[in-house]
Amino acid sequence: MTGTTNGPAPVTSEGDGLRPQLAELVALRRLAQRPPPPRRGRAGSAGQAPSPLRGRGMEYAESREYVAGDDARHIDWRVTARTGRTHTKLFQAERERVTLIVADTSPALYFGTRVRFKSVQAARAGAVAAWSAQRRGDRIGALRGSDREAPIAPAGGARGVLRVLDALTRWYAQPPADDLGLERALDHAGRVLRPGARMLVLADPQQAIRIPPARWSALAQHHDLSLLLLVDPLELQPPTAPLQFLAAQQRIGLDLRRSDVQAHWQAHFVEPLQQLRSQLAARRVDVQVLSTDAASDAWLAPAPTEVPA
Repeated sequence: MTGTTNGPAPVTSEGDGLRPQLAELVALRRLAQRPPPPRRGRAGSAGQAPSPLRGRGMEYAESREYVAGDDARHIDWRVTARTGRTHTKLFQAERERVTLIVADTSPALYFGTRVRFKSVQAARAGAVAAWSAQRRGDRIGALRGSDREAPIAPAGGARGVLRVLDALTRWYAQPPADDLGLERALDHAGRVLRPGARMLVLADPQQAIRIPPARWSALAQHHDLSLLLLVDPLELQPPTAPLQFLAAQQRIGLDLRRSDVQAHWQAHFVEPLQQLRSQLAARRVDVQVLSTDAASDAWLAPAPTEVPA
C-alpha cells in the first residue's frame, strides 16, 4: 500500500517528510557523534588500549623462514619445498572494515502518516549508519536491487559518506523504475563483500519476510548483519474506524470496525514483524524496528520498538 491517508503528513523541520534532502542527511552527522576513542597505550599507563588493526587479515603479504611459535597452519609449503627450509606465510593486517548499506527501494516504503514517509526514514537511518561507520574508521558503501546502477563502492572519510548520502537521496525520492527487489540487492551484496564486513539492510517488513531464513543465516555467518525494518504507526495500531487511502491514483476504503478486516490487517502488517524477530533471533541477525515518528537514530539503542500482540 502506498500513498497517504486523508490527512497530510505533518511538516518536519528537516523538510516536508515526503522526500529526503541531502542537506538533511548531512546534518544527521550530529546523531552519530560518539566519545573519542581511547588513545593508544603508553609505557607506564594502566589498562589496555585497542589496536588500530582489525585482525590478521586475509591478503597474503610475503613468506619468511619459520621460527618457533609461528602458527603451523600458515606454513607456505611451496616455498618450503623450493628452498628446503620451512617458511610461513605473512598476511596484510586489515586496517579498515567495510560497512555496506543495502537499500530496499520497493514501492511500499513510499508511504507515511506520521512525521515522514518510511522511505525518508530509511534514508535518514542510512545516513546515521554512514556517519557512525565513518566515525569508527570504516569504509562505507551502498547498493540496491538494480542491475543497471552499480553499487556505491566502499570509500573512507567524509567523501565516502557523502557519496552514500547522495545515493540515498536519489533512491528514496521516489520508487526507482528499475527496482528488482530486496532479494536481488542481497545477491549483489553477497558478491561484493568480503567476510567480516558490517551490513545494514533497510527494508519494508513485507519484503524482508519473503527472504528465506536460511538466506539471512548464510549472510550472518560471514558478516555482522543488522536488519532495520521501517514501519508506520498506522500499520501497527490502526484505529477502529473506516479509513480512506490513496494508492496508484485511486481511493481505497477499509472499514477497520469489521473483525475480518482487522484480522487481515494484523496478518499483513504485524505478524511479519513477529515472525522475523522469532525466526532470525537465533540466526545471529540483529533485527530492529524503526517507526516513521521515531528519532532516526533510535534503532541504535538496545531497546526495540514494541510490536502489539
